[in-house]
Parts: sequence; structure tokens; C-alpha cells
Amino acid sequence: MIFCDTSTAVKLYVPEAESTAVRGQLEAEDEVFVSELARVELMGAFHRRLREGIWTREDLTAAVRQFTRDEISCFLTWLPMDNAIIDAAAKTYTSLSEKVYLRSADCLHLVTALHYNFGEIDTHNKHQAAAAVALGLKPVAIS
Repeated sequence: MIFCDTSTAVKLYVPEAESTAVRGQLEAEDEVFVSELARVELMGAFHRRLREGIWTREDLTAAVRQFTRDEISCFLTWLPMDNAIIDAAAKTYTSLSEKVYLRSADCLHLVTALHYNFGEIDTHNKHQAAAAVALGLKPVAIS
């Protein structure tokens, strides 16, 4: 069982240095949990590659097709974000150290992990990894 943020999940579809290791590790897990927020963030990441000229429309379509196959096979288990998660994320900033860099979407991933009682978050985002520690989560990066 593993909880991933978008920076890890995107490596399932975007060729990056850790992509092969990520796919191998996630396929070996009994269950891979991801916040519902990652659905939108993944599509945004795919579109960014198209917008920046890194991908063609065909590349984007292929990534969406693989994502759809993974979704149909229930490869990823989507964790819903309810009002409790939104409220907890908003409140997180009231006690967070001024030295911690935490974007709102990253905060939602971290609070989702806490809400569902995960002790670790798999992330490849250095800022989120640092913020995870500040919130009591252990950051892990598959490499």
C-alpha cells in the first residue's frame, strides 16, 4: 500500500529518469492510493508538455489512453477530498512555520495522506517532501 502525489503519478505517463522505477514499484504494490486532485493535475501536466512543444497531440492522446486503461483496471485508487480535508488544509497554514514552502495543491495532497492515516507520501517534489516532514509525514521518492 502506497500513497503518491502527482509528482510521482505523472512518472507513470511522462518519460522521466525515475519513470521505469516508479512503474515497477507501483505495479508491485497491493494498492496505489492517490488524491482525486491528481486527476486534474495529471491532465494539466500532460497539456503543459503539449503547450511547451515537448509532446505532439498524439503523445498527449497516448498518455490519456494509458491513464484511461489504468483507471479502468483500477490501478490507482482515488481518495476523495471532502470538506474535512479542505478545512484541515486551510487550517494547516495557521500553524505552519514561515520557513516551510507549501503550495495549496501540495497541502491538499499532504492533508489527504494524513486524513487517510498514511505515515508516508511518495513524492518527487523537494518542497512537498520538506513540508511533509513539517506535517509529520515521511517523504519517500522511488528511484
